[in-house]
Amino acid sequence: MTETVERMLPLYEAKMIHHFDHRWATYDPDGSVRDVTLDEKQDPTFVALPRYWVREELVRARLCNRWDSEWLLGWRDICRSTDERTMIASQLPRCAVGHTMPLALTTSVDPALLQALWSSFVFDYVARQKVGGTHMTYGYLTQLATALPQTCPPWRGGQPDWFTARARFLQTPQSWATTIRVNVRAELDAAWFHVFGLGREDVDYIMETFPIVKRKDVAACGSYRTKELVLEAYEAMQAAIDRGQPYLSPLDAELIGVDAPTGDTETAVRGGPSSQQRETQAGL
Repeated sequence: MTETVERMLPLYEAKMIHHFDHRWATYDPDGSVRDVTLDEKQDPTFVALPRYWVREELVRARLCNRWDSEWLLGWRDICRSTDERTMIASQLPRCAVGHTMPLALTTSVDPALLQALWSSFVFDYVARQKVGGTHMTYGYLTQLATALPQTCPPWRGGQPDWFTARARFLQTPQSWATTIRVNVRAELDAAWFHVFGLGREDVDYIMETFPIVKRKDVAACGSYRTKELVLEAYEAMQAAIDRGQPYLSPLDAELIGVDAPTGDTETAVRGGPSSQQRETQAGL
């Protein structure tokens, strides 16, 4: 079949994505799956290889008159409230997806804004109160408390691009080659806590309900570093609100001009297997 079609697209599985990361896992030629290394994430030419490929015309037919963007927004269907994180979503290049990764085909909300919200600790905390089984279904997701698309940080006066610029930065290979990635994520989390109207004690409590995140931080850093960074950003934003002044992020200078990933990386991800890749995966 693959010898007669013009173009094949990867079939993405839910385990291949994570927060702001469509290159979380990849298949090796022997059929085993592994995490993508940091060096690979920093390489803009690296692409995650799937186990299966789908003819492009089939993907085009399924999305016809429903979605015309070069990027999709999906999330992991399999989840548990006791996992490290429950809601795991990411944007990914236009491709085929398996049934365990539902898609949000919405034109009323910027997918980058939704991704930023769905990846936040506060939204994850809400999800954990609702999900009773092991599936994040459309039914569950549509019932979760969600900040309205026009809801923006109280210190910015109605500029949703504050969120989307950060979400897009986190989706790029360059974000893995800088030390500010963890700070950008912490700032996003702090902002969503403010949008949901939660006080500092609430933030402290919610962060403590993620024991696996805490345990990994303590093992790697000696303290709950994620919580410390979120609280630090939250307090800086609160101070700006109290003064009635705009919050001036120390990260803004590094986020200027950030846009959704395009170009060679996207082409490579969407390009389908070369004849050599098909032969390697087939064990030829």
